[in-house]
Amino acid sequence: MPSLPPFGWNEFNRWIAQADHTLASARRDLEHGDFVWACFKAQQAAEYAVKGLARGFGLPATGHAITRLLKEISTEGVPVAAEQLQDGRLLDRHYIPPRYPDAYTEGSPMEFYDEPTAEAALAAAERIVEAVRRWMQEYRGFPEDG
Repeated sequence: MPSLPPFGWNEFNRWIAQADHTLASARRDLEHGDFVWACFKAQQAAEYAVKGLARGFGLPATGHAITRLLKEISTEGVPVAAEQLQDGRLLDRHYIPPRYPDAYTEGSPMEFYDEPTAEAALAAAERIVEAVRRWMQEYRGFPEDG
């Protein structure tokens, strides 16, 4: 990997802690059959992890599109694979529809989410959070920001 400036570990740690908390909440929602919220929280958990990494690099990390955020961190030398981009695209679909009753022309969002959809979203989020953790293992030798 290229030489990087000091990494913002404090900022990263705040975001990854929230990612872990939200991922655990998504798992509980899945276990209790609340598939629509499991999908939204899976998206949020992955977004928090990727934003934490981006903010650690000092990037602005704005917006909510995981795919775009992954592409941004790849410009910092992080080896983002096609699989992570695919997981990001899957999760990006769960940012707005689970939260808004008018996201679909008829019915409510909860009617459009089922267990397989929630399982796939949770698995994608877990893979992204784990990838962020793997990437961070490679940066452990870099100086902290304080």
